[in-house]
Amino acid sequence: MPLFEPARWDLPVPVIDGATIAIALVLALGLHWIGMRIARRIAARTPDSIDDIFVDHAARPARWLLIVVALALVRDALHLNEGASAVWAQVAGLVVPLFVGWLAVNLIRAGGRAVELSADISVADNLRARRRRTRGAILTRIAVFVVGFVTICLMLLSIPGVRAVGVTLMASAGLVGLAVGAAAQPALKNIIAGIQMAFTEPIRIDDVVIIDGEWGRIEEIRLTYVVVAIWDERRLVVPVSRFLEDSFQNWTRSTSQLLGSAFFWLDPTADIPRLRARFEEIVRGNDRWDGRAFVLQVTDTKPDAIEVRVLATAKDAATAFDLRCDLREALLAFIRDEMPEALPRGRMELGRPGWMEAGTPPAATADAAGGTSGGAGSIPEETPAPD
Repeated sequence: MPLFEPARWDLPVPVIDGATIAIALVLALGLHWIGMRIARRIAARTPDSIDDIFVDHAARPARWLLIVVALALVRDALHLNEGASAVWAQVAGLVVPLFVGWLAVNLIRAGGRAVELSADISVADNLRARRRRTRGAILTRIAVFVVGFVTICLMLLSIPGVRAVGVTLMASAGLVGLAVGAAAQPALKNIIAGIQMAFTEPIRIDDVVIIDGEWGRIEEIRLTYVVVAIWDERRLVVPVSRFLEDSFQNWTRSTSQLLGSAFFWLDPTADIPRLRARFEEIVRGNDRWDGRAFVLQVTDTKPDAIEVRVLATAKDAATAFDLRCDLREALLAFIRDEMPEALPRGRMELGRPGWMEAGTPPAATADAAGGTSGGAGSIPEETPAPD
């Protein structure tokens, strides 16, 4: 008689079921290991690292998904009673959509990360890169929201008692939205605004904006709010709808290049051509100037001073700010050291030569008139007393 004959083994049912489950787990983990090895080899042969991102994001959810699918497939091979089989199927119906959704969300986020890596916003002309990154970030969050919604609906469909709820939720999502619209109007408003922003693009990642009197850069665009990094390292959180309904300044809407300005109040007698020549030397010697344009002009006049405006171009907002500061400091130093007469001065005219010969002072004329006419303030003559 053969020593190892499966038909003559007399093993308990739990041992057989445990061995079946163990074999299923080993097969699932082995299949995952082989699949990841193949995927990583393929990814290693490509020059960029975008496909590596997809492999890394899919590794964990794919492992658990294969395990759950393997356990769901061996249910018929197990010695389960009717109740245990129903529970096993119910758990599989909840867990399988959950892990499928997890895998889908990770792949969507990997796509968003790949867009970020391919859109380099550190270059000088980064308008197209900022457009791609902004649209990718918003669409990624919308896709994650949709996948999460569908996953919840599929999990509800696996429960017999609430299957009708899942069908209704999927078939009449618009009616459900109307039912909760009154209570969640601000949130829904911002979500719709976020979807609209993905295509209209009033702002993009790394845009320089002024909103609520604050200067900053668009750091993050969420589905319902936008994070603005203020210049002093504060963060301003603004609802998405604000950028579609209210006015704000976008300094980098079409290009990152800017025109910086600085103003000086000088004496009306200042030598403007000399100052203009020195300004040209300062601008041309500054590395922050992008070489496009510069100008010095008198833009306003007042009785005691004139307004001089200087303009110079720079490649972006931060460079333009530093360039303006450099121009102010250099021109002030030049005026202080070599043109002090250009600083504003107050003038007062105390009198002109020869005004005494021009005529009699008004005060003297008044005194002479008062002394002879007997008016108020004059000394009356003495009159004789009546007899």
